[in-house]
Amino acid sequence: MKIAIATEGSMVAPHFGRCPEYTIYDAKDGSVMDKSVIPNPGHEPGFLPEYLSNLGVSCIIAGGMGMRAQNLFAGKNIQTVVGATGLVDEVAKAFAAGTLRGGESLCEHGKGERTDNHECGHHEDHGDGGGCGKE
Repeated sequence: MKIAIATEGSMVAPHFGRCPEYTIYDAKDGSVMDKSVIPNPGHEPGFLPEYLSNLGVSCIIAGGMGMRAQNLFAGKNIQTVVGATGLVDEVAKAFAAGTLRGGESLCEHGKGERTDNHECGHHEDHGDGGGCGKE
């Protein structure tokens, strides 16, 4: 299973669409391998699900993501996990081991209240975390 983690430096980024890069791993048999880092190609509705799907990603992990984005990923058969924090490599290992649990989206700017200077670019209500299935 190929996973993508929204990345900011060595940490999981709080906002999936506005992160500087994605760290891609292959997760198999309880471990991760074949790590690569790709720059974020841009943030437009519907683009990242298509882009990551074309790379073979079947799960994306981030600190935060709005429900609209989660639904767009679901439309591409890409599962989402939100509420993840910490070192990207450790989060990837926890996912591979089956111990990573999602939580509430960290994309906070008033829970659906639009502000003109928010950072994450999402205006919809935010949902609970999900979990990526293992193959």
